[in-house]
Amino acid sequence: MPNGTINLVKLCVGAERVEDLQAWQIARAGGRPGYEPRHVTRMWPKREAELLNGGSLYWVFKGFILARQRVLRLDEVIGEDGIRRCGIVMSQEVVRTESVPRRAFQGWRYLTPQDAPADLTLTRRDEDELPHELSAALADIGIR
Repeated sequence: MPNGTINLVKLCVGAERVEDLQAWQIARAGGRPGYEPRHVTRMWPKREAELLNGGSLYWVFKGFILARQRVLRLDEVIGEDGIRRCGIVMSQEVVRTESVPRRAFQGWRYLTPQDAPADLTLTRRDEDELPHELSAALADIGIR
């Protein structure tokens, strides 16, 4: 990642697996070419420039970061209540990452590139996932 880059981490509420997120985004696209997934959040990232400098949104599923999507831009979204919100527009590609435990939290949090889990390599994407408990135990002893 380029220097001066920051990521976001967010709970993927309502999804238990990466496939659930992918299916939801495909359904939202409704077959429209060029559809860009968007997550609307109440808070606007203060570190916008760093986020747009190659940052990603890392998704937490049932207590584990398992995937990320590159952030393309931030759009202003005015709700029916007249309140300004932030639309985080992402790449369609959902990149699977190493499984890293993450406690529950509200909203989103910043995630430094140093703390972000590595992407799974193409050769490992077809391998069976480790059970989350085993992955968490390996992470606790410093082996990811």
